[in-house]
Amino acid sequence: MRFTRLLLGLAVLAAAVWIIVGEQLAGVSADAVINARLVSVRAPIAGDVTLEPVALGSRVSKGDALGAIADPRVDAIRRDDLLMEQAFETAAIDRDTAIIADLEAISAVLTARSAAWRRERLAELDARLTQAQAVLKLLGEDLVADSQASEATPSGAPAKDPGAPSASGKALQDARERVQTLQIARTAAEHGLFLEDGYNDTPWSEQYAAELGTRLAQLRASVTMGVTRLAAVTARVDAERLSFNRLTQAQLRSPVDGLVWELLSASGENVQRGDELMNLLDCGSVIVTLSVTENVYNSLSVGDAASFRPAGSDQAFEGSVVRLAGSGAETIYRNLAVAPSQRHLERYDVSVSVPELASNPELACAIGRTGRVFFGGRPLDLLRG
Repeated sequence: MRFTRLLLGLAVLAAAVWIIVGEQLAGVSADAVINARLVSVRAPIAGDVTLEPVALGSRVSKGDALGAIADPRVDAIRRDDLLMEQAFETAAIDRDTAIIADLEAISAVLTARSAAWRRERLAELDARLTQAQAVLKLLGEDLVADSQASEATPSGAPAKDPGAPSASGKALQDARERVQTLQIARTAAEHGLFLEDGYNDTPWSEQYAAELGTRLAQLRASVTMGVTRLAAVTARVDAERLSFNRLTQAQLRSPVDGLVWELLSASGENVQRGDELMNLLDCGSVIVTLSVTENVYNSLSVGDAASFRPAGSDQAFEGSVVRLAGSGAETIYRNLAVAPSQRHLERYDVSVSVPELASNPELACAIGRTGRVFFGGRPLDLLRG
């Protein structure tokens, strides 16, 4: 009996020693805080800001309107210059187009006059050629008659000198020359050339129509160039209008799902481009920040398992080590909601990712909630559960 009691006492003592040693040797944090990243909403343009009536701690969703910035004093000189250049190009095209229409009407009239003149000129040449041919035929008949009469002269009459000039023969030669000249002029006229004395090779109306054709070609090329220039200026005007509208007014919208953490400006203030207007808490970037002793820190590695237990709760959330920042890790908290205490900075900083917090309605964005983080199992975990 005494031996049994001795064995039972030794077993209880061993269990107590095991529990005490196991609890002391298990890695545990001194403090742990649910933390999240801060997102700054900055002014995209300079101007007067108007903010929506949002309160600190109010929840916002991604894309929600936070306010607007308007700048009635934005510089519009560049836009106005481009609009004036666009108006000049349009006026030049309209001017050339109107001139082209007028010249085309004049050219049509001249072309019709030239065709009518050519037609009447050919008719005139045909009439003169017909008359010349008739004269030539009559002179030929007269010459034959004179020749027959000469042959019938009596033998006693004085004979005519064969070498003496004949008036009828000279007239016949002139008539033949006239017919040939008119035939040449008629053939040339059919091809658009006029060989009569006192005329150019083409009529005045046709020459002027040719000059107008050259002028019309120049004006059409000018219109084509003007249309190309107008398209380029219009593209520049559209781009400048878009830039002007962006500089005149800008909407402020939430870039994340989270909470309004800090208001740095108020409605009616004049802000410059890049000024901070408010800070939002990004609830999608929740992590747990903590500090540990040097011995525990040196035993950890990124990816090690960890367990976070919020203060006042019997539920533990599994996570993993995502960052080992060491001692004096003040700079890494500049974009986090909860800054470290002086005692925290004297220890070694560790960050733990706990994905299960996002599915817990009470802890999904409970920034500042404290607790403890444990690394590895402990003898009393079963009782804690």
